[in-house]
Amino acid sequence: MKREAIREFFRRLHDANPNPQTELEYASPYQLLVAVVLSAQATDRSVNLATRKLFALAPTPEAMVSLGEEGIADCIKTIGLFRNKAKNTLALSRLLLEGHGGEVPAGREALEALPGVGRKTANVVLNTVFRQPAMAVDTHIFRLANRTGLAPGKDVLEVEKALLRRVPKDYLLDAHHWLILHGRYVCTARKPRCAECGVRDLCLFRDKTD
Repeated sequence: MKREAIREFFRRLHDANPNPQTELEYASPYQLLVAVVLSAQATDRSVNLATRKLFALAPTPEAMVSLGEEGIADCIKTIGLFRNKAKNTLALSRLLLEGHGGEVPAGREALEALPGVGRKTANVVLNTVFRQPAMAVDTHIFRLANRTGLAPGKDVLEVEKALLRRVPKDYLLDAHHWLILHGRYVCTARKPRCAECGVRDLCLFRDKTD
C-alpha cells in the first residue's frame, strides 16, 4: 500500500472513531496490566467477566498479594490457562511492590521483566497508559497488516516495525486501537466483511467478499 493510501486509510478510521479505546475494563494502570496479561489466548469479553470479580476483591497490587494465588485462580478460572495466569499475576504484583513502589513502570525493559509480560503486553501498556508510540501486534493486526498490504511481514515483530515506519506520525498513538477493532469486527479471519468496510477501495486484498 502506498503512503498516500495509508494516510487516507487512517484518516477514515479516525473519522469513524475519533477516540478509540481498548475493550478491556480497568480503573488504573495496574488493572490494565493485569487484564492484558490475562487476555493471552482469551477474548476481551471473557477477561472482563473475570476481572470484574477479581478487581472488586483486589484492585491494587497489595490487595492482589493478600488475595493469594488460589484466590486469584478462583476469580479467573473461567479463562484459559488460569492457573499459570494466577501465578504470574501474583508474582508481578509482588515485583511491582518490591521494585516499583506498587506503580506500573513506564519503560519497556522494566515491564518485560515482570512475570507474564512479553513484548505485546508491554506495547499495550506503553501505548494505552503512557501514550508512547508502541504497536502491539496481535493476531488481528498481523492478519490485517498482511491482508490489506498495509504493512506486510512474516512475523509479528516484522509487522510491528513496518507499522511503526509506515503509519503517519499524527495517527500513530491510536493506530493500535483502530487496527485491532477493524480486524476484530470488519476484517475478520474466515470471512472478512468487505461490503461493510470503509477502506475497501484502499485495501490490496484480492479475494474481497461481497
